[in-house]
Amino acid sequence: QVQLVESGGGLVQAGDSLRLSCAASGRTFSSDTMGWFRQGPGKEREFVAAISWSGGSTYYADSEQGRFTISRDNAKNTVYLQMNGLQPEDSAIYYCAAGGTYYGGSNYAPAFWGQGTQVTVSS
Repeated sequence: QVQLVESGGGLVQAGDSLRLSCAASGRTFSSDTMGWFRQGPGKEREFVAAISWSGGSTYYADSEQGRFTISRDNAKNTVYLQMNGLQPEDSAIYYCAAGGTYYGGSNYAPAFWGQGTQVTVSS
């Protein structure tokens, strides 16, 4: 059974940083795209970032470009999201995603999802 378990969320102040982690189990994703999505209060789930199987290519939503950095460690079957300069509008549940198909831009259709981790940014 595939599981994606996120960690690292929490309550921070505007301008702070957080690093989210997502550990996968049940199968290896070393040949797959992995990524992050988020869903804010009253909003639809939206793409945040994705990373190619090798880590050589990364993709970001326009609003996160320059503030967020996605990375992965295939030996640990884990993907990370470093978030700097957090703002209240970044408050959301952040979901890890793995496998599936990346079509380009913000068009990523994952095959597997984590349960989410809450990030709350106070002003």
